[in-house]
Amino acid sequence: MPVVFISGTGTEIGKTVVTSAIAASAVAAGRSVAVLKPAQTGVGPAEPGDATEVVRLAGPTVTALELARYPEPLAPDTAARRAGLPTLSPARIAEAARQLSLDHDLVLVEGAGGLLVRFDEAGHTLADAARLLAAPVLVVAPAALGTLNSTTLTAEALRARELTGLGVVIGSWPAAPDLACRCNLADLPGSSGLPLLGAVPEGSGALSPEAFRASAASWLAPRLHGTWSPEAFRAAWPA
Repeated sequence: MPVVFISGTGTEIGKTVVTSAIAASAVAAGRSVAVLKPAQTGVGPAEPGDATEVVRLAGPTVTALELARYPEPLAPDTAARRAGLPTLSPARIAEAARQLSLDHDLVLVEGAGGLLVRFDEAGHTLADAARLLAAPVLVVAPAALGTLNSTTLTAEALRARELTGLGVVIGSWPAAPDLACRCNLADLPGSSGLPLLGAVPEGSGALSPEAFRASAASWLAPRLHGTWSPEAFRAAWPA
């Protein structure tokens, strides 16, 4: 998997922290890693963006690249239009990821919001960029009530576009999960048709970089360079 696209079922559900955890785990496993953030929205010119946060948490050996930045916290197409700035095409995103893959073992492409958020005037999305590379897509989902529907819809959108869904990672697992969260652990794979590949504890992004890197592998399954087991995790949180 030289290039993996990371999408969410929505916004503010932990994509950047999950991306950071995968990067940290891959680096610890001896892989060279690059992170591509095609469109950063809602951040000013001098402010650190998501790619910078991944490097802070995962370590300075991670290469970070941002293609476009728009000041308002909106979908990339809308934010670009309102700012009078150029939009991003799928071809540009795919080519940037391909170039990074020439010098890195793993390239993580972090999307904006959900899978079908528009990047340009023609309605192209992150899925279109992934198709150009035939790259798998990892879905980051919330733990709580409602996630079965949004995760399954995202998985169906991937299959409709003949894209490979790599699996699902829960972006923020609560310290005291309610019944819905615990049931979702068992129900997500059956509902979405995608394997559960990790659960990142809530608040992990607030850890020190050293503590984050030391723990990241324990949140992710072996396919993501970690040691996490869905069976053991479900046993620890029975419904």
